[in-house]
Amino acid sequence: MSVELSIVLPAKNEAHAIGQVVKRILDLTPHAEVIVVNDGSNDKTAVLAEAAGATVVSHPYSKGNGAAIKTGARTASGDILVFMDADGQHDPADIPRLLAKLEQGYDIVVGARQAGSQASVGRGMANGFYNRLASYMAGQRVEDLTSGFRAVRASKFREFLYLLPNGFSYPTTSTMAFFRAGYSVAYEPIHAAKRLGKSHLHPLKDGVRFLLIIFKIGTLYSPLKLFAPLALALFLAGLSWYGYTFSTINRFTNMSALLMTGSSIVFMMGLISEQITALMYRPQYEPLEPRHPQQDE
Repeated sequence: MSVELSIVLPAKNEAHAIGQVVKRILDLTPHAEVIVVNDGSNDKTAVLAEAAGATVVSHPYSKGNGAAIKTGARTASGDILVFMDADGQHDPADIPRLLAKLEQGYDIVVGARQAGSQASVGRGMANGFYNRLASYMAGQRVEDLTSGFRAVRASKFREFLYLLPNGFSYPTTSTMAFFRAGYSVAYEPIHAAKRLGKSHLHPLKDGVRFLLIIFKIGTLYSPLKLFAPLALALFLAGLSWYGYTFSTINRFTNMSALLMTGSSIVFMMGLISEQITALMYRPQYEPLEPRHPQQDE
């Protein structure tokens, strides 16, 4: 291919799958640089990955999936980065399709999991909700917000490393950041197989993560789109309660005042968050305007 390609696999205790995953990637894309970021594994993940031909970068302790992604992005030398799971869920045979889509002029291509991909009913419902919410926020159709299988232009991805969390929600953050920056986002259908080994996710933690991702979607793109409907709902609730109490006891109650005041506070929080979000996407290094002698007089 005409570009250098780096494939990054974050891995924690993936000894059961990492060797065959790396070998298959190199069989299909022998020109690629394969980087396995060993996130504090206590098994033979690092040894098996290196034996299979990957470049291994190890964290001294587990920092999280997002932290491993950031380490891989900083280490990679390719112009194009492909991120995929190390547990066998993602098929390396899909990599050329993602790259072909990227060559059409897109800045990031996400592997969109199709019906029949192995996932629990709960996670499938949560992902569907994320996709609909993200589509509303971005004004663009989002087919799979949380997929970790993606190809991206390295220079653009590194612009947002400071935004990425160290945990599991890096796909959400990076996708919404690309939308916010005006970069081109595309989706390519893939099938995710059943993972090899035990999942690192837990129902209780996933529930908390579900709520955090909802707020992250809003705050990363346009907070006012999230806060304004909530403020309107509170105001209408207060107005309705006032109508009810006025017609029954001819009074304006504290509850009506609380709901209407709350709506104003929520709306103002949305405005402030909108300004903060705009500042987050300013270029980190802006050129200084040339000074003219008369400005110093």
